[in-house]
Amino acid sequence: MVVNPGDAILSFLPDFVTALSGTSRVTYPGTWKLSNYRTDNGTGLGQGVNAGSTRPFNIAKFSELYFVAAEAAVKGATTKAGKSARELINLIRARAGKWKFSRAQNVAKTTDNSAAMVATTPATIDINYILAESSREYYGEGFRWYDLARTQKWAEIAGTYKIASVTKGDHTAVTVTRSILPNLYLRPIPQGQLDGMEMTADEKAAYQNPGY
Repeated sequence: MVVNPGDAILSFLPDFVTALSGTSRVTYPGTWKLSNYRTDNGTGLGQGVNAGSTRPFNIAKFSELYFVAAEAAVKGATTKAGKSARELINLIRARAGKWKFSRAQNVAKTTDNSAAMVATTPATIDINYILAESSREYYGEGFRWYDLARTQKWAEIAGTYKIASVTKGDHTAVTVTRSILPNLYLRPIPQGQLDGMEMTADEKAAYQNPGY
């Protein structure tokens, strides 16, 4: 098959892959862990290849307790022995390094990379590392913006990013710089909610979050 520059043929499948560095607004990673299924083959359920999943997912996970505790630790909370921020995060990383089942092949699979995962954790971690680990743990689950906004790290971490253009087949990433203003850390109050309030127009304008 003929593919565009930046793509690579998979020898064992009639398919091709694109490196993460070639992500664009029309070609981007899917989320196997959310169990997307094709709908363009006439018999599938769920969403197509590059669509968001409509499947339900847990709104709270046990791993979140470790992230909350680790974040508190790096912000100065007193910790117990064996429960430092690094040790808490390493519990998550060690678990992530263990592969017990292959969803692609639908068979049990035992691979243990937990020792390597733990060994590569920095000796001292900070809030930026915790946010990065959280983005890996909860990739595609909608946590990222809320984490960056509540920690006031959105502009610092996401003020620039790399992505290819909207042209299909273009995998040449360029750096995009955006201005994330302070008011954007708060979402606007919906107009429908304001319309339902017994206030004057001036009072509603003052009630709305700044910048909207």
